[in-house]
Parts: sequence; C-alpha cells; structure tokens
Amino acid sequence: MSDHRDYYRGRKILVTGGLGFIGSNLCRTLADLGAAVTAVDSLLPDYGGNLFNLDGYEQKVRINIADVRGHGMEYLVRGHEVLFNLAGQVSHIDSMTDPVTDLEINCTSQLRLLEAVRRGNPELRVVYAGTRQVYGRPLYLPVDEKHLLQPVDVNGINKISGEFYHLVYHQVYGIRASSLRLTNTYGPRQLIRHNRQGFIGWFVRQAALGEEIQIFGDGSQKRDFNHVDDVTDAFLRAGAGDAALGQVLNLGDTRPVSLLELVKLLLDVAGGGSFKVVPFPPERKRIDIGDFYADITRVRETLGWAPRIALRDGLAETVAFYRRHKEHYL
Repeated sequence: MSDHRDYYRGRKILVTGGLGFIGSNLCRTLADLGAAVTAVDSLLPDYGGNLFNLDGYEQKVRINIADVRGHGMEYLVRGHEVLFNLAGQVSHIDSMTDPVTDLEINCTSQLRLLEAVRRGNPELRVVYAGTRQVYGRPLYLPVDEKHLLQPVDVNGINKISGEFYHLVYHQVYGIRASSLRLTNTYGPRQLIRHNRQGFIGWFVRQAALGEEIQIFGDGSQKRDFNHVDDVTDAFLRAGAGDAALGQVLNLGDTRPVSLLELVKLLLDVAGGGSFKVVPFPPERKRIDIGDFYADITRVRETLGWAPRIALRDGLAETVAFYRRHKEHYL
C-alpha cells in the first residue's frame, strides 16, 4: 500500500459527515492529494459539524449541506469512485436519552445510503466508520475482530446494524464495502463544546482552558488512542484498493494507557492544570466498559497500517490547535 496516497489524485471522492471531526480532516488530506472532494454534512446542532473545520479549503472542497436521512443521496453518489461514510451519531449518552434519533441516523440513513449506491453507483467503493463500542465489555484483551459483539448501549447496537448493512450489501449485491472499527480518536477539529461525544475531547478542552479534569472511577481504566491523522491514513488505505472489501478491521494502538496516565500526560503538555478522581455518575457507570484496547494485527496485515503519531506529540499539537482557534470550538 506504499502508493495509496497517489491513488487519489484526480479521483472524485464523496465524504459523508465531511464537516465533522474525522471527515473534515479526511477532506483536507484528500484535497491536498489532488482529489475532487465533495463533503456532505447535515450540520445538525451538537453533532460535530463545523464550517470552520474546512477553513481555507472552501475552494478545494465542494460542500453540500444535506441530511443523509433524506432522499437525495442517489443523486450525490453518482460519478464518485470512493465514498467515505462517516455520517453518524456517535454519542453513547445521547443514544440512551434519544434512541429513536440514533436509530434514524445510524440505521435507517445507512440503509437509504446503501440503496442509493446500489441503484445509482454500484461500482462505488465504500469505507464505513465503525466503532469499538460494538464489542461492549471485553471478555479478553486485546480485543480482536472475532470477539463477541455485546454492546452496552443503543449506539453500539445501531452501529452494529449500520456496519452489517454494509457487509450484507457487499455479500448480496457486490457493493465494495468495508468497515474500520475506530477506537478513541483525538486531534484537531474534534467537537469539544460538550462532553457527550467521548471523554478525550472533553479532557483536551479542560486542559487547554486550565480547568479541572474529572476522572470517573479510579483512573485505572486502560484505553488505546489514535491521532486523527493516523485514522485518516487508515481510511485512505482502505479506500485505495480492494484488500479490505467485505472485512471489518480494528484500529487501535499496541500501547494502551490508563486514564490517569493520559490525564497526567495531557496536563504536562498543556503546561499546568489539575485533575480529580470522582465516582461515576449512574448514567455513565451503566454503560462503562472498563479496560479496552484492540488487537490491530488484521489491519496491519491487510492494509499495512499502524499508528505513527506518539500520544505526547499528538496531544501537544491538539492542545495548541484549540488554544489558537478556541472561538470556533467553544
């Protein structure tokens, strides 16, 4: 896959969720590689879409404000060669308080999108953004792709369904689909206005602003983390060839750290701040999964991918980004 970046020069690429965190970073990279990029995003409040995420790229990326729950996707998928499907609702808390909306975005809209591909562009290669949340509480570590799927929240259930739709359409209709199961992704352009889309973005916000970080539990929970640039590279590799078709591939890191270690490192690169260990709120304790880190053997063997950005370096870059641009993210 050494030439996977060269593949995109001159190609027409569609990115759903293109104004969100990972989607916007992917759009920027694709544009830099010479691709003709269309970003589709609904810009629903509190979901992460942000026009500033493509600041400076307005002439390089075509932006289409549309909801994937609508019926215009068959027109949008036509003529494109790769679809990076990052449209979704990612908040586990929100999925429990508003499960029907989570169902609409993570299931119904995915089915409509795949139907649009089947009818309008069946040769399109599709890379879906899955999640490690489908595994639930690990039975063993590191978690490989053969692990039982036992999600602890509505979001995990609906993300499984969205992923399975892609795999079924691959098996039955020949749609060239694959899925990357993402772990805790961090980096520039992440939503940090609230703490309902994962703890890492919220911790970064608090560190950047000098606020006290609260760690739920005892801080010993281990996680793996990927910088958004490494995640973007995984998507580029999956979209540039057929090696991943019909597969699910874990992303992650072979060096998990405890939340306590993470916070201490974050405060160190931020140059100050404080933290406090507090009991879990009941609504979060019910869906906490304890330790989690992934086995990335399959993605390494299939795509030649492995994370390259050290956690300290990535956190330092991320804190600096939000300090420079906080008016656009707070």
